[in-house]
Amino acid sequence: MELAQIIMRKVEFQDIGTVRYGAAWDFQTKLFERTVDQKLVNRKTPERAEETTDHLIFVEHPPVFTLGKSGKEAHLLVDQARLQEEGIDYHPVNRGGDITYHGLGQIVGYPILDLDHYFTDIHKYLRYLEDVVIKTLAEYGLTAGRSDGETGVWLDAGTPLARKICAMGVKASRWTTMHGFALNINTSLEHFGLIVPCGISDKPVTSLHLELGREVDLEEVKDHLKKHFVDQFGCALVPTTTPYTHENS
Repeated sequence: MELAQIIMRKVEFQDIGTVRYGAAWDFQTKLFERTVDQKLVNRKTPERAEETTDHLIFVEHPPVFTLGKSGKEAHLLVDQARLQEEGIDYHPVNRGGDITYHGLGQIVGYPILDLDHYFTDIHKYLRYLEDVVIKTLAEYGLTAGRSDGETGVWLDAGTPLARKICAMGVKASRWTTMHGFALNINTSLEHFGLIVPCGISDKPVTSLHLELGREVDLEEVKDHLKKHFVDQFGCALVPTTTPYTHENS
């Protein structure tokens, strides 16, 4: 057996379906805090040490704007009354980055990883997530890439046609991650017009549907994302032992 097979990390995977942002945030926070707390135990009381568990969660959110801790409230271009009229939730959150939109037809991925299992470098971690999405888009004949100084995944970056197809923002503590990426598949883009997406006013947002001119099978995209996540991180996805329920959110 090859060494890579022997040491391959297991990542517990679950697709929790369509869940409102606040409930999903609470759930991933519990998993995140469990890992951080166990790492403290492992360091302070080695006799009680236990292996931490890595997770990958896929979810779709009903319409919601989230504002990262480095974002500007002015990038939300409408008031609360308009948000209620449009049926859009709003959450200031503890990830990096500015304001973004989540909605149906978008695949949101939340990796909750103990980076001590991989590498302790947040910038490298973000590049790995970007590579997962870039390789997934290549499955559809799209050449995606990065835009200098701007996190996420872009098409025609560095040209007048540059447009963003995937937003990213993470939080990390004790080399444990939460939050992640949001890839626009069949997402309606009209709600992006109510914000300055990611604080970038001079470049539009796009979706896989818009780029291909057709509806795209979300389950197919999820399969590609999982494959490239496994390849990128050298891990194996396994069924979760902590399934999401409304009771544990």
